[in-house]
Amino acid sequence: MGKVHETILEIDLKALKHNFNFLKSKLQSNTKLLAVVKAYAYGSDANEIAKYLEELKVDYFAVAYTYEGVALRDAGIKTPILVLHPQPINFKTIIERCLEPSIYSHKILNAFINTSEEESQNNYPIHLKFNTGLNRIGFNTNDVETVMSKIGTTESIKIKSVFSHLGASEDLNEKTYTNNQIKSFDSIVSKIAPKLNYQPIYHMCNTSGILNYPEAHLDMVRSGIGLYGFGNSEKEDSNFKPVATLKSVVSQIHSIESGESVGYNRAFKATKNLRSATIPIGHADGIGRQYGNGRGFVTINNQPAFILGNVCMDMIMVDVTEIDCQEGDEVVVFGKSPTAVEFSKTVNSISYEIITAISQRIKRVYLK
Repeated sequence: MGKVHETILEIDLKALKHNFNFLKSKLQSNTKLLAVVKAYAYGSDANEIAKYLEELKVDYFAVAYTYEGVALRDAGIKTPILVLHPQPINFKTIIERCLEPSIYSHKILNAFINTSEEESQNNYPIHLKFNTGLNRIGFNTNDVETVMSKIGTTESIKIKSVFSHLGASEDLNEKTYTNNQIKSFDSIVSKIAPKLNYQPIYHMCNTSGILNYPEAHLDMVRSGIGLYGFGNSEKEDSNFKPVATLKSVVSQIHSIESGESVGYNRAFKATKNLRSATIPIGHADGIGRQYGNGRGFVTINNQPAFILGNVCMDMIMVDVTEIDCQEGDEVVVFGKSPTAVEFSKTVNSISYEIITAISQRIKRVYLK
C-alpha cells in the first residue's frame, strides 16, 4: 500500500484467509465452521468480511442482533445467519429476511412460535441455546423436557442446532470447569437426540475451544476473534495474522519548552524541552482517554511514541523527542507490531475491546 495521508483502518483479506485456513486445519473434514461477524466483524467491516468468507465457503455466520443480519442480507449474503440475541420485536423481520434466531428462554420460545404461526411458517429453523455454566443467556439443563414438549406441539419451527458457550476455554487452569461444561452439554444432547427423527447441528466451541478442546468440536465450531488474528494466548497468537491495522499520519510537530503544557486540563507539563506530534485520531475514534498520560503509545518510524496528556476527541499528541520524524510521516496505532493485544495491555484491556471500538467514521481500506 502507498503512503498514508489520513487515518485509516487497513483490512487485510489475505490475513483473513490465512486465519480461516488455519482454523479449518484444526477440524475434521465434516466439522462445519461458523464465522462470527457481529459488531461490524469485530470492528472491521462485516459486509466485506462476510463476502470474502462466503467465497471461502464458510458454513454459517453469526451476528448478535437482528439489524446486523439484515445488513448482511442487504449486502447480498446468502449463507445462513444465526442471530445470537434476538428480541421479540424483531421476530417478523427475522422471518422476512431468512435469519435464524437463537432461542434461549421460555418467553422467547413461546413468542417465536406465536410469530411463526402467525406468519404461516413450516419448519422455520431455530437454534436452542443452553446455559452450561457461563450464566449469561440460555435454557437451564433441566429445561430439556419442557422445551422439547413445547416444540412438539407445533410444526411452525424446527431445531436447526443445539448449542452452548464455553466460559473459560482459553484458560488451561480452568480445565475442570470447561470439562464439566462439555459433560453437561453431552447430557443435554443425550436427552434431545432420542426425541427427534432428524439430527440437528450440535456445537459449543469458540476460538479457544477449537484450539484447546478438539474433543468438543462436535458438528460445528464458532470462531470470532481467531478469524481476526488472535488466539487468546501468546503461543496461539503466533499462528494467526491480525486482519486490521490502524494507521494515521503526523499532522503537526510542536517544540514544547520546559514548563509548558500539552492538551486539555494541562494534564501534561513538560519538565524539559521536547517535541510533540499531533495525530488525527482520538476518543471519538475508539482511542479512549485511559490511553492518555503516557500509558498508550503509537509507532512512528518503528519507534514507540507515548501519548502526552489527555486523549482529545479527534486528536492525540505524542512524544517524538527521540524520534527522527516529520509532518506527513505514517503512524501505526496497532496492527502486526504493535498488535492490538500489545496496545490494549498498556491499560490492562484486551484486544476485543480496542478493535471493536474503532469508529465507523474511520475510512476502511482493503488489501486483497
